[in-house]
Amino acid sequence: MCWLLGGIAFLIAGYFTYGKLIEKFLAPGDNPTPAVARPDGVDCVPLPMWKNMLIQLLNIAGVGPVIGVIAGIKFGKISLLIIPAGCVLLGAAHDFIAAMASIRMNGANLPGIIRSTLGRRYSAVFSWFMLVLLLLVVAVFINVPANLIDKQWLPQISFFWWAVGIIFAYYIVATLFPVDAIIGRVYPVFGGLLLIGSAAVLGAVVWSAFLDPSILEEGAEFLRYRREVFDADGRSPIFPLLFVTIACGIISGFHATQSPIVARTIRSEREACLTFYGMMIAEGIIAMIWSSAALAMYNIAPENLSLPPAQVLGKIACHFLGPWMGGVAVFAIVVLAITSGDTALRSSRLSLAEMLKIDQVKIMPRIMTCLPLVAVVAACLWWSNLSAKSFGHVWNYFAWGNQVLSASTLMACSVWMLREGKGMKSLVALLPGMFMIAVVVSFILWTSVDKGQPWGLVPGGMPVLLAVAVAIGISAVSAVFVVLRSRERIPLRR
Repeated sequence: MCWLLGGIAFLIAGYFTYGKLIEKFLAPGDNPTPAVARPDGVDCVPLPMWKNMLIQLLNIAGVGPVIGVIAGIKFGKISLLIIPAGCVLLGAAHDFIAAMASIRMNGANLPGIIRSTLGRRYSAVFSWFMLVLLLLVVAVFINVPANLIDKQWLPQISFFWWAVGIIFAYYIVATLFPVDAIIGRVYPVFGGLLLIGSAAVLGAVVWSAFLDPSILEEGAEFLRYRREVFDADGRSPIFPLLFVTIACGIISGFHATQSPIVARTIRSEREACLTFYGMMIAEGIIAMIWSSAALAMYNIAPENLSLPPAQVLGKIACHFLGPWMGGVAVFAIVVLAITSGDTALRSSRLSLAEMLKIDQVKIMPRIMTCLPLVAVVAACLWWSNLSAKSFGHVWNYFAWGNQVLSASTLMACSVWMLREGKGMKSLVALLPGMFMIAVVVSFILWTSVDKGQPWGLVPGGMPVLLAVAVAIGISAVSAVFVVLRSRERIPLRR
């Protein structure tokens, strides 16, 4: 239990120390934000701080801090150390700095930030890569909640495709309507359900661990599974695989696609630290709660170790909370997925419009921009549901591509801070960026289908130590690229 409570305490302390240090470096002031300087009634709409906080939390907290950590805790209790440390030093810094860059660049989406900092050639490849990834996110975040609804609440009837249709229709409506018309109204309710569900799980796990401390230890069956199945033949190295498996609980490039949505609704730069850094800390707490609950569940019923994380989620909720309150907790996770999926589609629309220079104030251009995105998502949904294997491919490529976004975002943030005259202060972005480049490069050099992972660049995959060594070299070259880009004086404010 010390790992759980100590990790939560570290996350809270991290906000008031490292978070405030980064806030001091970024120096938010009285500069007019996009919502104040150029409100458009659709995307740039001033909202109160509490709404922005809940919108940001629900935008970024998809199924990653729940489904991801249920899988990630199989690496062992080391996950309960890496989640809080990674969240404070990597993820929260990533979200906060990217959001401030967007605010200072008049609400620019991630492709615009990348183009201004890393150059047009890098941006040309990155923008389309990001758009494809966002559409995979939308497909995943329709699929997962639809499956949870189908299997947890309506197991006697086949409701999956009905749930898919209802969720997808909501996504389209939420994408087309002004941000305050739907998202600004329903998110506070959803946020309350999320907080209630997570708090209930935390209380139940702490009480159960008080009665039996061994449930939060690595039991004999848990260790046997790790040795004989999970990590057999070196298939699950902590670095880099853990940082791909637990994305949203540690660091997620997807967040940088969501932060500009709130960067366009925030009323003052002074609200940014709590809204962006603080909400990532909140996500880290959610990740700590569910990873600890999963560890307890695996010790109580070791047969769950071989089940998919989504099924384990339902068993955790029912075991610790009972059928009724467990249903509320599962609904909170459904909400997590839905409230990330709708804004992922919205971010796709905004990014595509920015790339193609399509004005989004009037409804018809928004509809025309949205139509091809809807078609691609529908195709992804059809393909991902052909089999469990095809859905696994969608999830694996989303997880890997997600960290390509985080590495690129941190490189862009480093260039931005250096151009803003931050000097050595830019290390708060540069060092995490180099770390994530090492994660991404070593993963795609090491990974292979023989290891139960996506295809990589090397048939059969490199030995992990060689992959890491090569990745460190590429990370160093990337640092030089960042410094050289920062010396090109390109206007960052649009």
